[in-house]
Amino acid sequence: MKFSDKLHITLACAIVLPIFFLAARAASGEVIDRIVATVNGRIILQSDWDEAMCFEALSGNRKLSDFNEGERRAVLDRLIDQELLGQQMKTSEPGQTSDADVATRASEIRKLYPEAATDEGWRSVLSRYQLTGKDFLAHLRRQIELMRLVDARLRPKVEIDSKSVEAYYRDQFVPQLKQSGASQVPLAEVSGKIRELLTEQKVDELLVSWLHTLRSEGHVSIPGAGLPAGETGAQTQ
Repeated sequence: MKFSDKLHITLACAIVLPIFFLAARAASGEVIDRIVATVNGRIILQSDWDEAMCFEALSGNRKLSDFNEGERRAVLDRLIDQELLGQQMKTSEPGQTSDADVATRASEIRKLYPEAATDEGWRSVLSRYQLTGKDFLAHLRRQIELMRLVDARLRPKVEIDSKSVEAYYRDQFVPQLKQSGASQVPLAEVSGKIRELLTEQKVDELLVSWLHTLRSEGHVSIPGAGLPAGETGAQTQ
């Protein structure tokens, strides 16, 4: 047999055999994961999207069935944004996230579920959302790390002057107090909280702009984002 013939056979096997095994797995009823997006060459799978859905539902004390198609797509968009930000961590390390930080946030979420007062009850809640304790903590750690990255990168760029604080106090804070019937609060007592609120709003604005830049300068592809596992419907481009 000529070398060229052997090469053709080898290439044919390389193509046909994977297809054969995938077909066999599909015929057996086994769920085959699929690519729902790529972010600068990094793959996001359907299972990643499903898990992110479960985590967001758990964190917000919502049922998975409550998410409409637009909200499910928004979860994928956030997953893409998280991947874009995560890739920035290679050049800007915000510092290590301690186990204590993760545990504190986990405790806050756990309090949303009365049955989670016991470890057995908490495991039952996690199971209901198709998450393991390890997966849940990993998502929390990632969330905290990305929040610290955003703060480290954007917060130093924010400057809130006294005039902005006074304007917010006059135009928004005081009218809200009057509407609620609460007693008047001097500006000096709330200026720090107002400044922090305005800072957070500005950081959010800068984050939207940063993510837009990362998307425009990078390569994000969503070849066929359908619905998470267990749902049916037309795919969106």
